[in-house]
Amino acid sequence: MSKLTLSVDDAVVTRAKRYAKSRGTSISKMVEAYLSAVAEPPVRTSADTPILRSVRGILKKADLKDYRRHLETKYR
Repeated sequence: MSKLTLSVDDAVVTRAKRYAKSRGTSISKMVEAYLSAVAEPPVRTSADTPILRSVRGILKKADLKDYRRHLETKYR
């Protein structure tokens, strides 16, 4: 296990110690859990399919006024 030195504001350290104690853990374990979570590669969800990736961003230049008019006409 490696050691890591961090510079953290005293007030933040005090609140973190209080938080850790109330949860029955240590600041080291909290920091380790956080770093582990952010260091993991993003999890691909089932919604991130090749088809969705291929159409992502296709409507960047779409006119919202036209779309609203379409919806108003469709749902009258």
